[in-house]
Amino acid sequence: MSLNDPNWGRGSPRGGGNQGPPDLDQLWRSFNRRLGELLGRRRGGGGGEGGPRTPSGAQLGGGAGLIAGIVLAVWLASGFYIVVEGTRGIVLTFGKFSQETSPGLRWRLPWPIQSNEIVNISQVRTLEVGYRNNVKTKVLKESLMLTDDENIVDLQFAVQYLVKDAQQYLFSVRRPDETAMQAAESAMREVIGKGRMDAILYESREAIAISARQLMQQILDRYKTGIQVSTVTIQNAQPPEQVQAAFDDAVKAGQDRERQKNEGQAYANDVIPKARGTASRLLQEADGYRQRVIVSAEGDASRFRQVLAEYAKAPAVTRERIYIETLQQILSSTSKIMLDYKGGGNLLYLPLDKLLQGAGGAAALPEALAAPRAGPAEPAAEASPRSRETLRGRERGERQ
Repeated sequence: MSLNDPNWGRGSPRGGGNQGPPDLDQLWRSFNRRLGELLGRRRGGGGGEGGPRTPSGAQLGGGAGLIAGIVLAVWLASGFYIVVEGTRGIVLTFGKFSQETSPGLRWRLPWPIQSNEIVNISQVRTLEVGYRNNVKTKVLKESLMLTDDENIVDLQFAVQYLVKDAQQYLFSVRRPDETAMQAAESAMREVIGKGRMDAILYESREAIAISARQLMQQILDRYKTGIQVSTVTIQNAQPPEQVQAAFDDAVKAGQDRERQKNEGQAYANDVIPKARGTASRLLQEADGYRQRVIVSAEGDASRFRQVLAEYAKAPAVTRERIYIETLQQILSSTSKIMLDYKGGGNLLYLPLDKLLQGAGGAAALPEALAAPRAGPAEPAAEASPRSRETLRGRERGERQ
């Protein structure tokens, strides 16, 4: 028996009972034949009756009921829909919002009674303002903005946002993405219009982005768009291309000015403290000198008053004492030695210790030693009996 035999496993087609499951091909042929009878078709085969056979009312009713049931089942099955994770389903009844469904397999009344919309609330959507796909592909109508100091800046920025309310996103505004685009441009123009060009280009980009995001969120909440702005990123900010070269020159000049100011400030920080220290030292030295002069003058005045009192008591003695003290003071500061040849002593005394202390040590020693060689050394060398007798003879001759 062939495996392709449609009656395999059921015995001979002419044999007795049905011993296996019904054949699908046979069922399909039977269904087509019955459907043809209901529609008034002729039955296949060449025997017997040649005229058309009109279907009965029971046959018509049964076929229509079967078709209606199939159509109804298909219509009801069209109400099933799937809401995946990260999305929300919005059910509309005759075009009006009915309910919002969470992720899973859901069912609603089939169209045209109810319909559904699927909104992705986890997708991060991006808006590009002032450019498209690349910063070099500029849209000047969107990117050129006026600053507070009446300059024009070419600004490109991107906005990333999420859908936080699916119902508002679908029904509050007609085109929510375009509304978000216009709100972003309007918010950025307002923030840029309150700032100066130098701060926008070099200093406060992050603060500008934060302010623009907050203002944009306020506008979208006021319109009830159901959009939550996550980030605003400034991609590029520069002067217009027509004045870029002149602006670069101005920036370089400003940088040179700042550099020279810093160098001057560094030089001032180095010189001023030194000058102040020198001035303070000079003031302290002058004050010390003033105090020293005052004290010395007061001491001299006191000494003069005391000398005057003593002079009034004994003028001759006081004059002699002043004279001796003056000579002692003068001769104590010189390195010259005076010897008295008429003295009767045989021993010459040179006060070398006093000379060293008064004249500065080794510098005064050669002078002290050289002085006796120049003058008094010759009498000292002749200090012999013959020389003494000669001197005595001279003294006697002078006396006679």
